[in-house]
Amino acid sequence: MKLGIVLFTFLFGVQLLGAQEFQCRVQVVSPSVQGTNKSVFETLQKDLTEFMNNQKWTEDVFAVDERIDFNILINITEVVSVDDFKATIQVQARRPVYNSAYYSVLLNHLDQDFQFRYVESEPIIYNPNAFDSNLVGVLAYYAYVVLGLDYDTFALNGGSPHYKNAEKIVAMAQSSPYVGWKSYENQRNRYWLIDQVLDTDHKPLRQCYYEYHRKGLDVMAENVETGRAQILRSLEGLRKVFKAEPGSFYMQIFFNSKADEIVKIFEESFSMEQGKAVELLKEIDPANQKKYEGITSSK
Repeated sequence: MKLGIVLFTFLFGVQLLGAQEFQCRVQVVSPSVQGTNKSVFETLQKDLTEFMNNQKWTEDVFAVDERIDFNILINITEVVSVDDFKATIQVQARRPVYNSAYYSVLLNHLDQDFQFRYVESEPIIYNPNAFDSNLVGVLAYYAYVVLGLDYDTFALNGGSPHYKNAEKIVAMAQSSPYVGWKSYENQRNRYWLIDQVLDTDHKPLRQCYYEYHRKGLDVMAENVETGRAQILRSLEGLRKVFKAEPGSFYMQIFFNSKADEIVKIFEESFSMEQGKAVELLKEIDPANQKKYEGITSSK
C-alpha cells in the first residue's frame, strides 16, 4: 500500500514538473531560402520547442490542462552567415472560455524585426539578468507578454509582474545592435508595446481585457445577453484610450486579435445593441470599419 502511495506521489510530482506554463508549438520555415542545408532549421525548431515548454517562466503551478496555448512561427528570410539569420516571427496565443469548447485569441502579431545567431549544439539558455542572445531575448519577451495578457484576463492588472519582466528585457536590450528594441526605430516595435501596456493612459485597455474576458465571454455560456452587454461596456472604456492616443500600438494589438470575434459576438445581438456597438467600434477602431459594418447587415 505504501509503495503504491509513493509511486502515485512520484508520478504526480513528475506530471507537475512537466506541466510548465505553455503548451507551445514552434514552427521554423524557410521558403525563400535556397542552397542552404535546412537541417539546421529542423534542429532550431526542436530546440526552441523544448526551450519554450521546459523553461519555468513563473513561480505559479500550472496543471497540464491549464497551460497557455501558444504558437510561434519563425520564417527565415535570409541567411546572413553560417550562424546568423534574418527572419520574421509571428506569435499567437489564445485562452479557453469558461464552460465552453471555445478559445479566444489573445495575441496574433507579426514581428518583422528579427535577426538572430544560432549555432547547432549550443544550449539555449535564458538569463533573466543579462541580454546574451537576441534569439532568447525575443522569445522570452513574447513569453512574458503572453503571460501578461493571459493573467490580465483572469484578474484586473494580474499580468503586471510579467509585463515588468518584459520591460526588463527591453531595458537590457538597449545596448544591443539588433533592431526592434529602441524607441526611435519606429512606433510599432517591442519597445513601444510594453511601454504602452504599462502606461497610465492605457489602463482602461487593461481593464477591458479583464472585463471583456472574465465578466463577458466567461459569462456567455450561462447568459448570452448579460455577457454580451458586459463586453460592450468594456469596449466603451476604450474611448478614453483612443482619445489620449489615437494611434496606439497596444490598441492595434488588441483589435488585430479581437475584431473578428467581436463581429461574431454582436451579429446575434438585437438591433439597438448592434447599433451602439457599430458606432463605438467604427470610432475607436477605424481600420476595421468595414468589418463592423457587417454586424448590422447580418440579419
